[in-house]
Amino acid sequence: MKLELRFFASIREALGVSQESVAIPDNLKTIADLRSYLVARGNPWSEVLADGKVLRCALNQHMVDASTPLQDGAEVAFFPPVTGG
Repeated sequence: MKLELRFFASIREALGVSQESVAIPDNLKTIADLRSYLVARGNPWSEVLADGKVLRCALNQHMVDASTPLQDGAEVAFFPPVTGG
């Protein structure tokens, strides 16, 4: 499966990349699986995307949760929670 990954704000800054095209193994089925796969890359991925870190995800520009199924060719975006003031 191929995905287009997008990283925003502090996540982009910490990873040093704003986007990436990636082919993932077929056994990855959900956003949570993808996040674990990226964490396994080691630092800085494991620090930025660790399970305890609060972040938001979107699939094809729609907000989703960790249990959302991945789709071949989809855009998956990761970004920190929005704060306002």
